Amino acid sequence: MKNRRILLPALLYIALIFTLILPASVLNTASVLAQGQVTPMVAAGYAHTVGVETDGTVVAVGNNESGQCDVGNWTGITQVAAGAAHTVGVKTDGTVVAAGWNEFGQCDVGNWTDITQIAAGYVHTVGLKTGGTAVAVGNNEFGQCEVGNWTDITQVAASYIHTLGLKTDGTVVAVGNNEFGQCDVGNWTDITQVAAGYIHTLGLKTDGTVVAVGNNEFGQRDVGNWTDITQVAAGYAHTVGLKAGGTVVAAGNNEFGQCDVGSWTDITQVAADYAHTVGLKARGTVVAAGLDDDSALAEWNLGLVVSPINWPLIGGIIAVVVVGLAIFFERRDRHA
Repeated sequence: MKNRRILLPALLYIALIFTLILPASVLNTASVLAQGQVTPMVAAGYAHTVGVETDGTVVAVGNNESGQCDVGNWTGITQVAAGAAHTVGVKTDGTVVAAGWNEFGQCDVGNWTDITQIAAGYVHTVGLKTGGTAVAVGNNEFGQCEVGNWTDITQVAASYIHTLGLKTDGTVVAVGNNEFGQCDVGNWTDITQVAAGYIHTLGLKTDGTVVAVGNNEFGQRDVGNWTDITQVAAGYAHTVGLKAGGTVVAAGNNEFGQCDVGSWTDITQVAADYAHTVGLKARGTVVAAGLDDDSALAEWNLGLVVSPINWPLIGGIIAVVVVGLAIFFERRDRHA
């Protein structure tokens, strides 16, 4: 009986430790995982491909004429984006690094802070700040960098000469060239993700269907029958959709086989650009299809794709179990 009385306070103390200390001890790990859209992740540029590994380092293959693949010394990266000939990366501290072609100032991001997500257009770069505003640098010939008045933004996307912003209420804003109606998104609602192609725009709706505007010369907008989509990506003239079961669908120009993704399985993220498509598998390996003139089709193992763990919830469950055991022992002793 004496040992039981000692055990009860001890168990209660352990419960308190699990409730308060365990979540705090792993908070840094959980928060780092939560900062990136995907850890690891892939991005596709005009003729190069970029990948973020689980340790925050970056790899790149493909055309490096402008130094867009010179990312070997980058560390602490949570997300990357690839443009025509430049690459940008968001660091864990909210700053941004860039490499590659900078003729229009698209790499002038050294003074950016509090950035949570980035997008790279052909020759411009867009950043989403923690407060829901956006910043942009680079070529602004068609007003594609005029995002200074945007508010309540949760995601940005950029392509050749237009830029998109997804708002907290599920609506979408757009700036830039609208020759083919690629910016006609003013009536969109219930959108959870946007993607910008060369001159077409995609929106993923809450029900897993996809809407599209802009050029449809190659059928890149023929996505009206898609269902169960969890992510969309847009290339020059093709569109890619990731389905809930990890398979992939594609529509549009397939001149180089960039739409030959029907056999892909176990995919967690897709990326697309000019004439190639990249998929990240759950085990961290990368698959690719399309044009490989500059060896842009990556064959990597970036590491296991890990979802953030809800440590506070786990700690709470353990605490409940421990307290339950303590009450059980106490009641059993009383009736002994």
